[in-house]
Amino acid sequence: MFAKLRLVPKKRYWDYFILVARFLLAFTFIKYGYSKLVDGQFGVSSSDLQVPLKDLPLFKVMWFLFDHEPLKTTVGILQIITGILLLFESTAILGVVFFIPIAANIVLMDLSFMDAGMGQAFARRFMFYFILCFLILWNDRDRIKIIWNAMIKKISMKRKFPIFLYLLLPLFAIILEILPGIPYVVYYYITNPERISESFKIIQNLF
Repeated sequence: MFAKLRLVPKKRYWDYFILVARFLLAFTFIKYGYSKLVDGQFGVSSSDLQVPLKDLPLFKVMWFLFDHEPLKTTVGILQIITGILLLFESTAILGVVFFIPIAANIVLMDLSFMDAGMGQAFARRFMFYFILCFLILWNDRDRIKIIWNAMIKKISMKRKFPIFLYLLLPLFAIILEILPGIPYVVYYYITNPERISESFKIIQNLF
């Protein structure tokens, strides 16, 4: 076996290391994601539920809150998808893009809600994972350059629109924010016509 390893080009050793790194990250997230789907993660015991909230460790409070749906299932599915993306070379970059923000949130929560020792231990573990993410991206830097060049256009100071349209951006942003609620308001007053006069009275009182 070792004789065959000597025949492998050194470049392939690096490629194999990246494969191992991707597998580790993928396995970690798939395991975490699956455990959430089968109630193996989050939640507290019935005895913990009898303890006053102020007396519970923050970590158990967090696990109680995160045991609610659809949060738990959504996070679990996202972690499994991320793990699957990391397994394949063609989708590894996308897997890393998903992995980093999810893992960063995990680190922040662990540091915030775990006791200092456990939180720092998990933070050190995930810092190593972030280093592996960087190495995976570095290994695929040629494709990263292509993606970067496709996403980031050349900087230009030339305006696309007149200045007054830029000044009106806050107004149009407010209109855009209100727009999705209009159908609900119309439906509400169609189904509750008696509320129309009440609403007008409230508006008149405001002015």
